[in-house]
Amino acid sequence: MDKDLKKILEKMANAIRQLSFEAVQKANSGHPGLPMGCAELGAYLYGYLLSHNPKNPNWINRDRMILSAGHGSMWLYSCLHLSGFALSLDEIKRFRQLHSKTPGHPEYLETPGVEATTGPLGQGVGNAVGQALGLKILGARFNQAEYSIMTSKVFCLAGDGCLMEGISNEASSFAGHLCLDNLVIIHDDNGITLDGPIEQSSSENVGRRYRAYGFDTVEMDGNDLESIDAVLTCALENQEKPLFVSCKTTIGKGSPHKAGTYKVHGAPLGLDEVKATREALGLPDEAFYIPQQVKSYFERRIEQQARLEEEWKQNFDKWALLFPHLAKTFHDMLEKKIPENLEESLGKIEFPNPISGRKASQMVLEVLGDLLPFFYGGSADLSGSDCTMMAQFPLIAPHDFKGRNIKFGVREFGMATITAGLFQTGMILPYCGTFFAFSDYMRNAIRLASLARYHVMYQLTHDSVFLGEDGPTHQPIEHLASLRAMPRLHVIRPADANEVKGAWLSMLSYGSPSMIVLSRQSLPVLPETDIPYQEGVAKGGYVLKREKEKPNFTLFASGSEVALALDVARALQKQGKDVRVISMPCFEIFENQSAEYKEEVVGKDLGTRIAIEAGVSLGWHRYIGRNGIAICLEDFGLSAPIGDLANEFGFTVEAILERVLSAR
Repeated sequence: MDKDLKKILEKMANAIRQLSFEAVQKANSGHPGLPMGCAELGAYLYGYLLSHNPKNPNWINRDRMILSAGHGSMWLYSCLHLSGFALSLDEIKRFRQLHSKTPGHPEYLETPGVEATTGPLGQGVGNAVGQALGLKILGARFNQAEYSIMTSKVFCLAGDGCLMEGISNEASSFAGHLCLDNLVIIHDDNGITLDGPIEQSSSENVGRRYRAYGFDTVEMDGNDLESIDAVLTCALENQEKPLFVSCKTTIGKGSPHKAGTYKVHGAPLGLDEVKATREALGLPDEAFYIPQQVKSYFERRIEQQARLEEEWKQNFDKWALLFPHLAKTFHDMLEKKIPENLEESLGKIEFPNPISGRKASQMVLEVLGDLLPFFYGGSADLSGSDCTMMAQFPLIAPHDFKGRNIKFGVREFGMATITAGLFQTGMILPYCGTFFAFSDYMRNAIRLASLARYHVMYQLTHDSVFLGEDGPTHQPIEHLASLRAMPRLHVIRPADANEVKGAWLSMLSYGSPSMIVLSRQSLPVLPETDIPYQEGVAKGGYVLKREKEKPNFTLFASGSEVALALDVARALQKQGKDVRVISMPCFEIFENQSAEYKEEVVGKDLGTRIAIEAGVSLGWHRYIGRNGIAICLEDFGLSAPIGDLANEFGFTVEAILERVLSAR
């Protein structure tokens, strides 16, 4: 390594340390240990190795750096500030304060240069795998022999906690299987967890585990710039596999009395230790000090990186002239624009009657695959059952990324984090699928996607006890209510094939996470749902059958129970009762409608209100009131044929009539 460069990076490393422990101290909250221990690594990555443009953080061919160990956020914020991203020193000083750009854990779109929302340990590893896969997909689609326009790499800094969490196992195993040679996972191997030395809870050889996944593995001294340079230069040259780097560091390096101990992991140093650390590092006794040499170096480096993007643009323009069809697809994927006539196109699908929700959705998926070049997806080893396969496209496979279907294996949590990473590339709109009951495995990733507003879509099938003989282990009961409670997530349970089309139109237009919850069993295609999207699913809830004068009963239902509600309504009419039926495919969308619309649909004197849904009643009482009747399930299911389950749990016309008429 050049001596002058080494001196600058050493000064930058100490600047990273000082900005980090000063910000944590000022906030009286945070985690100084990782930022101080990984300061040399940050200086090398942001001061030398990464190809990106801080003046355009969204340059599509940038190298990406994900901090999976999100508690060490001040490491990332310090690196971003020093290297010229639009993150001011004032924002560094406002660490963890209300509405600052330096929240406690990195948040996607909140801070320029932050590639993923991280914090729950290990999920950043999954996001990194997803981004690496996405970039391989884009490279396979657009790179030509003499013009490689997608060449970037994905770096991920993970701590011991990230690599203990099972999610890193799922994602890393998948990365090794696909031979993602653009992925680098750097392990902050400091031997300390929040509670104490790592030997108190773990004794495995992590490097050997990663070799078993199919990674190349190397070790380096993370507090020695020459070691970092020598190891990474050699390892990244002609990289053929995903790379795992054991980066030996001293947590809290520079702190005279706390370095190397768990006491520096998650608490401020304290004012006396801050002063002592400045002195030990040879720094002025001045808060938030940044050497002028570091500032001058990055003024030059920022210009160099801007030229790097400009050179890429010139190469891109030449490529676009030679391959105009690919260039059009590239821009279409970058814009992710939904065709204005998409509803009309979906309207041409001829569904069998009856048809299960899952099979109707697969028919929609295959049309979407033809119309949307940015549409990619897959399943957790269930594509034949959850119907997520786009049959006209091949599978993605090791060293072969030209397909559009992804087999994630039995890795639901990993699948959800990888799907988020695919979205983070900026050019892919992903979906993934499994059984609805297994959404529990995905929940933390769904939550993070909702927090970060990732536009990802989940196809979840086998949506109720009416999947039948597989029994209560596979029959979702509380899942609808549980996921409806999650902010920003749209949970859509369509009644039939017509509402399935509407659900996909909604999910594609929403711009944040959404899920379609589908039946295993065949359902009738209802003439009542054959209406324009804007009059039906787009409203979240709508009147499917109107009363003649004033309703004696109003029936609310979603999914497979909508057809049942209509049958109940017809039976009540035969007894001289006036009935309204409301389909409620999505609570969240309905609640976003105007007060006037909601009043018109559910706010009038509607007689006895009845909710019919094969799940827990939680949530329905906002529509049916305390005195309403909930034909729901409050316990787990049973293993039996569908007809027997309907009789057992009272989901028949006769049972519902008996209950509602006797209640009056």
